[in-house]
Amino acid sequence: MTTTDASSERNAQQIRSLVKSSGELELSLAAIPVPVPQDHEVVVRVDAAPLNPSDIGLFFGAADLSTAKVSGTAASPVVTATVPEAARKSMAGRADQSMPVGNEGAGLVIAAGKSAAAQALVGKMVAFLAGGGSYSTVRAVPAEMCLVLPPGATAVEGASSFVNPLTALGMVETMRREGHTALVHTAAASALGLMLNRICQKDGIALVNVVRKAEQETILREIGAQHIVNSSSPTFTADLAEAIAATGATLAFDALGGGTLVGQILTAMEVAAAKKAPGYSRYGTDVHKQVYIYGGLDTSPTTFGRGFGMAWGVGGWLVFPFLRKVGPEVAARLKERVAAELTTTFATSYVKQMSLAETLQLDNIHGYYKRATGEKYLVLPNRG
Repeated sequence: MTTTDASSERNAQQIRSLVKSSGELELSLAAIPVPVPQDHEVVVRVDAAPLNPSDIGLFFGAADLSTAKVSGTAASPVVTATVPEAARKSMAGRADQSMPVGNEGAGLVIAAGKSAAAQALVGKMVAFLAGGGSYSTVRAVPAEMCLVLPPGATAVEGASSFVNPLTALGMVETMRREGHTALVHTAAASALGLMLNRICQKDGIALVNVVRKAEQETILREIGAQHIVNSSSPTFTADLAEAIAATGATLAFDALGGGTLVGQILTAMEVAAAKKAPGYSRYGTDVHKQVYIYGGLDTSPTTFGRGFGMAWGVGGWLVFPFLRKVGPEVAARLKERVAAELTTTFATSYVKQMSLAETLQLDNIHGYYKRATGEKYLVLPNRG
């Protein structure tokens, strides 16, 4: 093993999330040993790690945050909250397991295993995919899960190099592989949505952006988005059908999951396809329409009618199963593009930066738990 940093001799700290079988959520800072890398691994001093919606979901589970309380000390806070009785069954699979949180981050490689790939990263600033545990002062990760940042790039600039960029690129790759030519995306003014817009503009792909608020329309217009529809508008149904007809979009990615939006999108796609159909069919058009649900911002049931014929599909989509499916060569190509366009196409801004202890302060928790558009939070595990 090769090391480059004195921090390798100290204990590490890590945020842990525990849902007890008694129905209590507990968030705390745990002292953990600095990991010793296996041959194929590196140890990263984690300098920055973003709070993504998927991280927030694991953080809090089904807890009711109106019951949240903080105890302990300022340097080592403990947050507790109640998981409602009705939601405890859904949490049974993780009951009484103290879990590390955080899917990605960036920092300096301070130690490495024996493999050539790991040794080549010593002393490099990298972004990494952790699959849990990025809210730690140090983290061991496989060398293949690292992305060397461009010269001069900071950990803050590279912290969000995996989840959102590869999700956005994965959506475009899925579109091409499945024979579609344009996209519909919901929650379109999110950090991911802004990246997807920049990709589509650069690659010449038509994109229909679905938002919920007028201010989100403004955000998208300011970056040059052309097709924007507001689901809270009284003319939404007609506006959506018009935008889909103009773009020819037959593939959508939905971040909400619940409610009626999936059905509305499929219906609008069928309306657009019917305008070009040679004649009437009681089975609808033969144009295949596909919606992939990749998020759960709306936890209500997904409901829809059947006014869009028989050529359609609804399924789940997640970026990491997608990357496994397309294989290492495609994944490497996508990561290379992220590195090349890190501070342009894939730039991410943060409304607030916090230490590990500050991440467990109630005012910050209520801030990032909202998952509000344009309000992404960043954890700096080694601050202080």
